[in-house]
Amino acid sequence: MSEILLPPIWVNTIQSLKKMTEDLAAQTRVAVDTESNSLHAFREQVCLLQFSSPKADYLVDPLALKDLSLLSPLFANPKIEKIFHAAEYDLICLRRDFGFSFVNLFDTMQAARILGYPAVGLDRLLGDKFGVKMDKRHQKANWAARPLTQEQIYYARFDTHYLFDLRDVLEQELREKERLEFAVEDFARACSLDEQKQKSNGASWERFSGRKDLSLRELTVISQLCKWRDKEAEKLNRPPYKVVMDDVFVMLAKNPPEKKVDLSAAGLSEKQIKLWGDQVLGAIRHGLESPLVERRQAERKDDAVLRRLEKLKAWRKKVGLEMRVESDVILPKPYLGVLSETPPKSLAELRYLMKDTPSRVERFGEQILKTLGVKHAN
Repeated sequence: MSEILLPPIWVNTIQSLKKMTEDLAAQTRVAVDTESNSLHAFREQVCLLQFSSPKADYLVDPLALKDLSLLSPLFANPKIEKIFHAAEYDLICLRRDFGFSFVNLFDTMQAARILGYPAVGLDRLLGDKFGVKMDKRHQKANWAARPLTQEQIYYARFDTHYLFDLRDVLEQELREKERLEFAVEDFARACSLDEQKQKSNGASWERFSGRKDLSLRELTVISQLCKWRDKEAEKLNRPPYKVVMDDVFVMLAKNPPEKKVDLSAAGLSEKQIKLWGDQVLGAIRHGLESPLVERRQAERKDDAVLRRLEKLKAWRKKVGLEMRVESDVILPKPYLGVLSETPPKSLAELRYLMKDTPSRVERFGEQILKTLGVKHAN
């Protein structure tokens, strides 16, 4: 696919934002993407929004504009389809930072997954379908830095520019494989706030609590080290792992040093020891003297629930292999828990429990009931 591309329009004033929203509001569909700085900040934020219409590509600078409420009607308009690739993370970030709500979405990555593509990255799909080459090195760039490089701008516009063509190709394939209904239902569920998964940043010591190789005393030391690291990372506005890595905390907890000279054995660099050696030793001492933390216990499910869960997993894996798709395409994860914990006794009950995906009930309902041991499922 060869074409002459006009430069993307940089949107960093209220006037240019209004002009862009007027263009987008007149369309029946727009392509959307975001770039965040999760690898470069303590609390990530959306640092760039990309939009494409049939007329133009836009790069919106939320760091300059601050107030993006003019975009709310666009995302909430059921008459305008919003095309994303890998929408889940973008929706989480846009809800978190701007409070947007969403309706009428098409996710090209989920469409590709439902079709059974072995590789669903945008670079791979655009390369295979249209011969477009993308440089994915910029995925990990610091998108909060200004000005953006020409390479970043080039990369960012490509995340939306070809989504219209990709969407149309994938929709046709979904129709041919009679899987479009699966996709439409998944897109609608993605718009639901109930599906929202918050990304934690500066996570506490509880991330370590599932490790069986750590004693409660060692976990207590790690908890104090994490408290110190989170404060330091927030002050420096960088991700906690860029202060001290998790593996270092495990080494420090298992072999608590008493002097700064001993910190290097756990993996701390000379610079880290110079900057934070005293604070690290203080956190370790505090952890050795503090009351023991309590290890969070995972809720134990009833044996009958676990048996149903394993049966459903085995069934959806088998069907997934037959259809050459990942197993969660057959039965998305939320329904695994619902059906194993509150098993339906009839097709009518199954329809209620899976009311957000009636096409899967139509396609697999009898098999699901049979898997759950419901008699007379046919």
